[in-house]
Parts: sequence; C-alpha cells; structure tokens
Amino acid sequence: MSITLTPAAARHVLGSLERRGKGLGVRLGVKSTGCSGFAYEVDYVDELRPDDIAFETHGVTLLVPAKALAYVDGTELDFVSEGLDEGFRFRNPHERDRCGCGESFRV
Repeated sequence: MSITLTPAAARHVLGSLERRGKGLGVRLGVKSTGCSGFAYEVDYVDELRPDDIAFETHGVTLLVPAKALAYVDGTELDFVSEGLDEGFRFRNPHERDRCGCGESFRV
C-alpha cells in the first residue's frame, strides 16, 4: 500500500507548513458527496489520530485514515499551477469515473 506526492506537491506542502508555522503534514481522506459518489479531502495535520496510516514522500508526512485507504491506495498527489488555477491533482488507479465538474469520483 502506498500514497505518494510528486516533488511539486511536496514543495507546496512544505512551503505551506512553513508559512503556517506548525503542522505534521497533510491528511488525505474521502467523503461521500457529489454526483459520482466521493470527493477527496486534503487537510493540514497538527495532531495524529489513532486510525492514521503514515506515508513519507520527499520529506512530507502524508496521513490517511484507515477507512479511506481502500479508496486511495496507489494514489499520487500532484500540485499543478495553470494560469490562475492551482491545486492538487489526484492520480488514483482505482478511480473509474469522474463527474463533469471534476469535484467527485467513483471507484
């Protein structure tokens, strides 16, 4: 099982953590929502939870709740800037479909 970040995503997270002045890393989870079923959640982490599973990539700790791991195992997080639009992009091998607006996905 693995979750990875690209170098660009790692730089973004490390820079954000430095600006915040605190934080252990980021947590990648999923929630039920949208027209396709699930949406990714990415939050900065200040405290570990008992069900967190930790992955280390490019100096960043990425935490995944145990219940979300089946949905995101093998996912690579990238951080992309395209004009005025920037944000995380998810390459999830389990993703079967994505809604038209790109906010939710189906596994």
